[in-house]
Amino acid sequence: MTDHSPPAGPVAREEVNEQANEQVNEKADARTDEKADARTDAQAAGSAYDKVYDVAVIGAGVVGSAIARDLSGHDLSVVLLDARDDVGDGTSKANTAILHTGFDAKPGTLESRLVRRGYELLSAYADDTGIPMERTGALLVAWTQEELDALPGLREKAVANGYEHCEPVSAEEVYRQVPALGPGALGGLTVPDESIICTWTTTLALATDATARGTTVLLGHRVNAVEGADAGTETDANTETDTTTLRTSRGSVTARWVVNAAGLGADVLDGLFGHRRFTVTPRRGELLVYDKLARPLADRIVLPVPSSLGKGVLISPTIYGNVMLGPTAEDLTDRTDTGTSESGFDFLLAKGARLMPTLLEEEVTASYAGLRAAIDHGDYLIEPSPEQRYLLVGGIRSTGLTASIAIAEYVRGVLAEAGLKLEPRLDLPEPPRMPNLGEAYLRPYQDAALIAEDSAYGRIVCFCERVTEGEIRDAYLSPLPPAGLDGLRRRTRAMNGRCQGFYCGARVDALMATKGGTCQEAAK
Repeated sequence: MTDHSPPAGPVAREEVNEQANEQVNEKADARTDEKADARTDAQAAGSAYDKVYDVAVIGAGVVGSAIARDLSGHDLSVVLLDARDDVGDGTSKANTAILHTGFDAKPGTLESRLVRRGYELLSAYADDTGIPMERTGALLVAWTQEELDALPGLREKAVANGYEHCEPVSAEEVYRQVPALGPGALGGLTVPDESIICTWTTTLALATDATARGTTVLLGHRVNAVEGADAGTETDANTETDTTTLRTSRGSVTARWVVNAAGLGADVLDGLFGHRRFTVTPRRGELLVYDKLARPLADRIVLPVPSSLGKGVLISPTIYGNVMLGPTAEDLTDRTDTGTSESGFDFLLAKGARLMPTLLEEEVTASYAGLRAAIDHGDYLIEPSPEQRYLLVGGIRSTGLTASIAIAEYVRGVLAEAGLKLEPRLDLPEPPRMPNLGEAYLRPYQDAALIAEDSAYGRIVCFCERVTEGEIRDAYLSPLPPAGLDGLRRRTRAMNGRCQGFYCGARVDALMATKGGTCQEAAK
């Protein structure tokens, strides 16, 4: 064997020493950078704890982010807190991602009103920010005579909710619209304006918009105690000294008003303010996501006819080009149990075998479960306690995605009536333009002009989802960068495809370790 190693002379030793010194210096520089970052974070956190905010919003899901965005559009200092390390990391990330018309809501409820208004507001906001959305329409399918007999009543309910576009269709028309449905459908009801949307991008857009408007975002801040909220004392709602201190896992935050949009933890937080108005029951919904090759089977949302047991299992295309089957509905006691289950799989497969047998022949890309905040109350629970300068926003079900901006608008009005002074700002920045995650729109790897400007958009990292190096870099350069792999998935779709990171995992890990690989160069 030929020895190709360099000679062990003085020159070779000097080169080795130089290399070793360079490595030591690189490590020292990295440690220095880490310490500098830590000092910067500590300084930022210190200043965040030192000030008194006008409003603290607890819960950085889609509703809390929308509220923070709306309030920071006024002459107010706003802080948005969440126990998790990323925005939208709780209930919001596992929404079925349907933009609802509100056709089947209970007429006369606050939910019905806000879903209808929210549909208009979020549709417009999606256009302004680039949140991917597809107006696929939906079809309710009746499989029994009882369900068929219920369709006229559902149409009347839709009209009562202000939606007049539902139309009954025959079994023949049902199969014309969705040929892959299993046998036995008796008829249907169309809902032409139901749409699909990206729930991840929606939450991130609202939180990013709030940040641009001046909201301070404090993640990893779990509220453990509340001080200064005396329910028995009447106070002047605009007095400087009347404040509430939130004792969090990372420091104390003080505000004049507090909005509780904590989702699964909203009842616990409500208890810290001395109330016992409701109880949250975590309701697990499991879903199966089928490969993109299944997409031609379902080009619209296929809904079951609702019953007293709930809305049931649906089949829906996703904004990412997949097909989704689910969800289940299982009440739990553990508010952290987002694991999938064998019983859930069996239930969904049995439902799928009847609804669309050919779908089960396709490959499953992923399965996941989310927890919804079910409460013992028939409507959204938005109630102020003016004497405490405290507002509860609880019981926001899966329709909260659609209603989010309308809920924020409503909350603003409730707070104004309770005594919060609101002066609209005239210097608002333009809404953010969000990266496109939708298959129906031009993706970076397809954009020749974009790639010509920046070749990073032509270097694909995740081949299943066609995610580029440029997109990962941009995620880390954004105002709210990902805190970990799940956050990166939600911002780019990296590792969300059929191989689940088997091929791209190492490369994604390397880019995560360097926060996008080329962030420093891009930032210059």
